[in-house]
Amino acid sequence: MDLETVRAADFGRGLRGLGLNLLVRDVGRSVAFLTGAFGMTAHRAGRDFAILAYGGQMFQLHADRTFAGHPLAALLPEAGPRGAGVEFRLFQTDPDAACAAAAAAGGEVLKPPADRPHGLREAVILDPDGYAWVPSRPLPA
Repeated sequence: MDLETVRAADFGRGLRGLGLNLLVRDVGRSVAFLTGAFGMTAHRAGRDFAILAYGGQMFQLHADRTFAGHPLAALLPEAGPRGAGVEFRLFQTDPDAACAAAAAAGGEVLKPPADRPHGLREAVILDPDGYAWVPSRPLPA
């Protein structure tokens, strides 16, 4: 599937497995953050929608306004962070490099990189919408 030219209906019919869709206030700002902080690849990035790729996996961003008729729209906060209680874990992403890039990309380091007892070096970075991204790398055995 060519992610740059695929029609919306064909894209939807081609999706498999678990899907992730984030509702964001500003798609362009979110794309800039995710590509800048984590090196993700963006496809079809526009005002209302983008496809992001990371580690061979795809997910979608949709602008809030595209969900006006969806029941989630009434639950979205007008201000403040979103996604409390959810972490998006980016395995095989250097947390030190991601934290260094996060501020310039519009994010906030919530927890700086640290070696954790579960075998990973990881950090927690909030994006401009308040979603928590956890870049991590395995520690040596």
